[in-house]
Amino acid sequence: MNQTNNFSPYQKLVVALLALTQFTVILDFMIVSPLGDMLMKSLSINPQQFGLIVSAYAFSAGISGLLTSGFADRFDRKKLLVFFYAGFIIGTACCGIANTYPVLVAARIVTGLFGGVISSISMAIVTDLFPVQQRGRVMGFLQMGFGASQVLGIPISLYLANAWGWEAPFLLVVGLAIIIMLLILLRIHPITAHLALQHDKSALIHLWHTLTKGNYAIGFATTAMLSIGGFMMMPFSSAYAINNLHVTQQQLPLLFIVAGIGTLIVMPMIGKLSDKMDRFTITSMATLLMIILIAIYTHLPPVPLYTVIAINVLMMAAIMGRAVPAMAIITSVPDMADRGAFMSINSSLQQIAGGIAAAFAGMIVVQKTKTSPLEHFDIVGYVAIIISLCCLMILSRVSKMVKAKFTPAL
Repeated sequence: MNQTNNFSPYQKLVVALLALTQFTVILDFMIVSPLGDMLMKSLSINPQQFGLIVSAYAFSAGISGLLTSGFADRFDRKKLLVFFYAGFIIGTACCGIANTYPVLVAARIVTGLFGGVISSISMAIVTDLFPVQQRGRVMGFLQMGFGASQVLGIPISLYLANAWGWEAPFLLVVGLAIIIMLLILLRIHPITAHLALQHDKSALIHLWHTLTKGNYAIGFATTAMLSIGGFMMMPFSSAYAINNLHVTQQQLPLLFIVAGIGTLIVMPMIGKLSDKMDRFTITSMATLLMIILIAIYTHLPPVPLYTVIAINVLMMAAIMGRAVPAMAIITSVPDMADRGAFMSINSSLQQIAGGIAAAFAGMIVVQKTKTSPLEHFDIVGYVAIIISLCCLMILSRVSKMVKAKFTPAL
């Protein structure tokens, strides 16, 4: 069998279930922002309180990743995935039945504690079951969850919320996630090969070993910069489109849908390309395109909707397109015995970095009234560009390190 090119039927099943799992977790996170106005009015909360609802998930997810990383390589990865996915389902269900602001914040914290670990477990499963030559394509399919959540999540959640209240989208995620978890229980085999490589050391020592290993630290720094550069503009993208570019609330779902479709098309293509070409080269080209588009987008005057859509599609494709080959490089850094811990820490850094990016952007952006244009959004763009260039420089070192690791000694 040609392992470098073909997926077995079981591998295809694993990829599909992991992608669906990612879809539900991302959808749970994505639906909060479109529901912002409805939540604020329904629960009588102000924008600062709504911001806490959003950040509560990100920071609890990041903390959870760090707390569980020491244990991540001590259990069957399937059992670990089922445990945390069940907790995520319970937390999301609590969001759907919350009727007060404190209860909703608590529910988002619980959801983040469990949901924030699922991505790292999925990445560890990928590195266990797929050789390095196939991981680019697998990462491309998993990243499709982001685009699918935009295409399906935002319009469906707004439709359900308008018809049955803001709680309905959370209950939809719960129903879908229960079906996926049953399929994981019934169809996924135990994943235990890494257990044979475990050393006799405590979870805390294992965590400390993973955190302090030099090569791993470089990978963690790259992940943090990758997340900050990619996420920095996202929290204010809707407000910028409406207040600066004069996109209407009715046109906003179309903007997200088309950008999401573009992402769905581009991600598998980038994944296949990253298994055939040098991954750092692809990341570099995508980063250059992203920088150009950010510079254009943050200085746009009011323009026709099709122009805004076109730039958004290209910019989102570039942002996500650089993430696929970059993550394929970074996930090749850890040894098998440390993969679970590495992926947990890596995932937690992604969450925390996203929260930091949103908070930092919020300190830069100014809006004098509820309807006035956002000011200093161009500065946010410049910061994202600088961080992305720094990320590329560090990734160059990680890429060389990974190539040396997988190149047989002569």
